Amino acid sequence: MDIKFNKVGYIYNEKTPLQKEILKDLNLEIKKNQINAIIGKSGSGKTTIIEMINALIIPTSGSILIDNCFIEKQSKIVNISVLRFNVGLIFEFPEEQFFNSTVEKEIEFGLKTFNYKTDEISKRVSNALKMVGLNESYLSRNPHTLSNGEKRKVAIASILVFNPKVIIFDEPTIGLDSNSKNNLMRLIKMLKNKYNKTIIIVTQDVDFLHKFTDYIFVLSDKKVILEGNKYQVFSETELLSKHGIGVPKTIEFSSKVFQIKDIKMGYRDEINDLIKDIYRYAK
Repeated sequence: MDIKFNKVGYIYNEKTPLQKEILKDLNLEIKKNQINAIIGKSGSGKTTIIEMINALIIPTSGSILIDNCFIEKQSKIVNISVLRFNVGLIFEFPEEQFFNSTVEKEIEFGLKTFNYKTDEISKRVSNALKMVGLNESYLSRNPHTLSNGEKRKVAIASILVFNPKVIIFDEPTIGLDSNSKNNLMRLIKMLKNKYNKTIIIVTQDVDFLHKFTDYIFVLSDKKVILEGNKYQVFSETELLSKHGIGVPKTIEFSSKVFQIKDIKMGYRDEINDLIKDIYRYAK
């Protein structure tokens, strides 16, 4: 599913004394069937971008093309329900929006809202639950009594039940422990590799991203200032630091070793691989 931003701008509270420009002349193309990340310091416009992809807000200038759906200020969005059926947005702390008494009711709620075929809903709910690694015993449980990791899985299942082409995660690792983060990473990789989903992740957790992201957009000054694969982006340590953006700890450590010891260790995705390098050079 192609997603293209063409000179997109967005002004909060436009034409009021409280107006604030968030994005200006933004050009951006999301790579389909890849894990795409959008990073930037707080207030850089990351959440604004993903809300526009889901047509929750409309650009104040420019246009967005999502397959055959054209989003711009002057025109009426055609087939907005189809767009939202194909673009699943998982909000930061999505479990705070739970309001049903069972996991089953929580996951099936969206399908019923879209008047989906009643005789197929139960099967789709069970399949979505299995995809996130939860068995059918969870169907009758109260979602508010689950662990943080389990709640996040139920929230993701409530999106997967639609089988969307694009899945957007807004700060997905907040509130999760290390084990839950690893489970989430495996799930996201499976969605891409096995089900050919286009994934968009908005986060400041660069250590999480560095392990598996295909392509990264860096936001600052109301636009994309840098983009590329993770090695191209995270090698620009000075530029990222200038714009208040951190780099993964493995890259930060490798850079310091090069500066202090003049040893070029290269970039590693996993800390265990970095430890092996340290041991090899120490010998």
